[in-house]
Amino acid sequence: MRLHTTFHTARLGATEFKVVRPARTPARAVLVDTSWFLNGRFDQEAAQIAAGLWALAATSPRTLVHLPIRANAKHGPEGEPLGRGRPLDLVLLHHSLQFAPSRWKELRGRLGPGRPRTVDLPGPDPDADPGVPDLHHRENHDRFHQDIHGETLFMTGSTTMFRMGAGLFADLARRGPGQLFHHPGTHYCRSLYCHPHDRDLHLEYCEEWPAGHSDGRS
Repeated sequence: MRLHTTFHTARLGATEFKVVRPARTPARAVLVDTSWFLNGRFDQEAAQIAAGLWALAATSPRTLVHLPIRANAKHGPEGEPLGRGRPLDLVLLHHSLQFAPSRWKELRGRLGPGRPRTVDLPGPDPDADPGVPDLHHRENHDRFHQDIHGETLFMTGSTTMFRMGAGLFADLARRGPGQLFHHPGTHYCRSLYCHPHDRDLHLEYCEEWPAGHSDGRS
């Protein structure tokens, strides 16, 4: 899997932090904070980019991985207004970095244009089972924790969890188009289960978007 990114650095006090973003932010991707769930909707390209970013988070524990998509949520797929929820960006944060999400807005404001970098990542096994283990079980300590600061959802977890998330997005991109093609009127979705005190992340594959959501292709 080849991922085109920009790498950024900024200091907070004596500490320098690294932030990576996709070189081109997918327009057909939204993440919304609602009362019960965190709802994400992605077309195929956006899901593929997201899969790459989650895979990068699994291999780069000293880097914050940022997907800046909150501006996309003026209208959702098929023109559905998303005013019922709060649009969010996404940051993937390895727990070992010990970055305080409350400082994200300050760090984000110090990021420059960044340097382009192409990253080669191992692709997900197409024959792997994309199922999700029971992360609500009390004996499972390897779970995501969530914070929302600066209109951004922070998903803090381990290498194992980020690899699992990458597999879910890859599965969304791989199986979603076929589901909608062979079974019109249905939908394809996956869920990422988090800490019992947090909300689950519901991911849905969507093909129909308003005209303003360009896919970026000429």
